[in-house]
Amino acid sequence: MKQTSPMLGRNDLAILLFILLLAAVLRSAGLNAPLWYDEIRTVDTHVSLPWSEMMRDYSMNHHYFFSMKAKLVSQVFGDQVWAYRFPAVLFGVGLVGVIWWLAREVADNKIAHVSALLVALSYHQVWFSQNARGYTELAFWSTLGFIFFLRGVRQPTTGTWIAFGFTAAAAVFTHLTGAFFFVALGIIWLYCLAIGLGRGTVTRAWVLHPLMGVAVALVLVLLAYLPILPSIAGTVGEVSATSAVDPMQEYQNPLWTIVEGLRTAVGNTGPLMLFIVIGGLAVIVFGAVGAHVTQPLFFPSIAMHIAVTLTLLLSLEMRIWPRFFFVDIGPVIILAVVGCRHGADVVARWVRQPQFGRPLFALGVMAMIVVSVLLVQRNYSAPKQDLAGAFELVEETRNPSDRIYAINPGGPLFEAHFDADWRTIGDAHEYSEAMAQPGPVMLVVLFPGRMFRAIPDLKRDAEGQLEHVREFPGTLGDGDVLVYRRK
Repeated sequence: MKQTSPMLGRNDLAILLFILLLAAVLRSAGLNAPLWYDEIRTVDTHVSLPWSEMMRDYSMNHHYFFSMKAKLVSQVFGDQVWAYRFPAVLFGVGLVGVIWWLAREVADNKIAHVSALLVALSYHQVWFSQNARGYTELAFWSTLGFIFFLRGVRQPTTGTWIAFGFTAAAAVFTHLTGAFFFVALGIIWLYCLAIGLGRGTVTRAWVLHPLMGVAVALVLVLLAYLPILPSIAGTVGEVSATSAVDPMQEYQNPLWTIVEGLRTAVGNTGPLMLFIVIGGLAVIVFGAVGAHVTQPLFFPSIAMHIAVTLTLLLSLEMRIWPRFFFVDIGPVIILAVVGCRHGADVVARWVRQPQFGRPLFALGVMAMIVVSVLLVQRNYSAPKQDLAGAFELVEETRNPSDRIYAINPGGPLFEAHFDADWRTIGDAHEYSEAMAQPGPVMLVVLFPGRMFRAIPDLKRDAEGQLEHVREFPGTLGDGDVLVYRRK
């Protein structure tokens, strides 16, 4: 097992500073683009509330610790889109730094630099760093806790495990699903106990110090959630109930999650997608083997988090969104970089040309950087979801006699956030009733893939009698906003 981190020189710090500056630039560009559905809900139902009311009940949509920071920034700089997202930018840049730190714990400075650069360039990392939600904060605290966990296993000091407890509490207070990662680490720790790690003179410290960290985390989490503890269980039950009747039942299928994750990661790259997927899986396998030499708990911890998350979501009958695995992206990138080097060394030994290992590794790194640069550009091709653009178009082009309908779930949002006088169509029955009335109509459809399935007549009319006014593209999955008119 790896005992010490590699020495850090001035050039290493300069490289890290450059990578962090690059990450900050990429995460700041286009930061004021329109808010999407979940961001607007976060602002309207929590961030805009008085401080005393932000913890009045529990909502799966609310990232409490993050929203408090977003509220503070918006109070200082005003109700600006960028202000709501600014904490995500800070934690997104900070996440690049802690991934660099984690990579040094697992491998060496070179692996750390490459891993941090790839995280800085990652499409998903940039996307979520410009999202007024707590995912980058959740990943930041979880990754930092991962570092303390690995260090605490190697050398169980009180300070390390207390720090672990604080990071666990911060992650869980950001969002309850943050507990999944630390439960996974707990299982790994129990496994280490079972196989005898920590026997001998350090047994007491190896057991008691982690328990102290867990105690700190539990106390802090209970205190943080104390005002809303009664509503948490009920909310989880409601989410399970809505999932059961969701027309998009594939959202509860792990295979859909894998495909959707690959689709958003790779994009519309055509035949190149298969090559990227196969190559990615190969380097991750090599990475698991290579990382085992220096940090044998690294890959098992990542795999355990994925397994725990899938098990809990399936048991609760909840939707398995790819974002539940956002925490794993940085560590998986480290695995890929370690795997690229280990694979290059294996190939060089296989062809009996050891000197080829270094250039092969450099070639693999360049390929990953080029692919990342090509993919990250999609982040700036469109807003996440252009609700503001759809609202402006409708208000500018509507006639006095037009009836304006927002197809659920957009109705209440347009009414509350944009102060629109639009009506809401919530289901197929309401759609039939609205369209049975004579006169001109404008329809604004959010999440068209979902709504076309929930309201079959809407899909039929969209392909027939309705005039397609405009489509507002979005980088969010099923994030296009469609505007139709019936004269």
